[in-house]
Amino acid sequence: MSLPPIDNDKLISFLIRLLNTPSPTGLAGNAINLVKETLKPLPGFSFQHTRKGALLAVWDGAGGSPARALTAHVDTLGAMVKEIKANGRLKLTQVGGYAWNAVEGEGCTVLASGGNQVRGAVLLDKSSVHVYGAKVNEARRETDVMEVRLDERTASMEETRALGIDIGDYVAFDPRVEVVNSFIRSRHLDDKACVACLISAVHALAQAGLQPTHKTYLYISNYEEAGHGASAGIPADTGDLLVVDMAAVGEGQASDEFHPTLCVKDSGGPYHHDFSQRLRRMAEQFQIPYKVDIYPFYGSDGGAYLRAGADVAVALIGPGVDASHSYERTHLDALLATTRWIMAYLLEK
Repeated sequence: MSLPPIDNDKLISFLIRLLNTPSPTGLAGNAINLVKETLKPLPGFSFQHTRKGALLAVWDGAGGSPARALTAHVDTLGAMVKEIKANGRLKLTQVGGYAWNAVEGEGCTVLASGGNQVRGAVLLDKSSVHVYGAKVNEARRETDVMEVRLDERTASMEETRALGIDIGDYVAFDPRVEVVNSFIRSRHLDDKACVACLISAVHALAQAGLQPTHKTYLYISNYEEAGHGASAGIPADTGDLLVVDMAAVGEGQASDEFHPTLCVKDSGGPYHHDFSQRLRRMAEQFQIPYKVDIYPFYGSDGGAYLRAGADVAVALIGPGVDASHSYERTHLDALLATTRWIMAYLLEK
């Protein structure tokens, strides 16, 4: 048996739409709805939402037991308004784990709770070298010295509040998506690239008239970056959970931007050995090139589910992503291979 073809253009088009849909952890509803609307036209699906707002898409398939689940997350790094300063600018608190220098100079949108969207930029509070000289380079990038300069005529707390901005409002960083020579460069490829792979795999199987061999749950998580995304909401009849999340690329890592990676261990410990071995055999059967790696500073929704007490086999695959939690990049080759690997898993007997 061969795997059905993947519509490359649809994969990239959906990924761009998803990347351009702001969804910082805790405010991912629009991205969840986009995924749901993309799956809705396909036969055999039903949908539920968890109380936390995650999407559980149920695909009955051939009904093999036990059921299987796959998860990927649409929530991303971001920030919230911590303080409105006397000069009208904003202090932030981070949503997710990243270095401040990774977002310094980035455009952003304040998603005011009253409905306004106010543009701005994340800056060091003393940014001008013509004013502050060497202090600009010497300053340690920390919460207390970072601010949002709003693109509005505001120079006071009162004027900023008049824009509808208040403490606790979300701030979304610009993704700045660009596709160049089959490279996809953007913020938030973690984990929207993997959501796109998951959706593309499902569409490719449906287009070919195929269905999974087992009842399958697609769990689209919305709190992964906070560490508890998939800790609840995956049905108890699940036997396997395949986490689809980005592979960490960098010095000392086996992963690269052109392949998917099988992660066998992360900061939470080893993944399920037998399940990982099955995935290796699937990749070899369908001639899917892949890497094997360990991520020392990384956790996943699979780990969250296990820590919550789940008795389930968990494995993790995903495309290599360079500069994770910064301005990220991957390659179409890695996305296509990841998508094929997901299809192989869905069809495994």
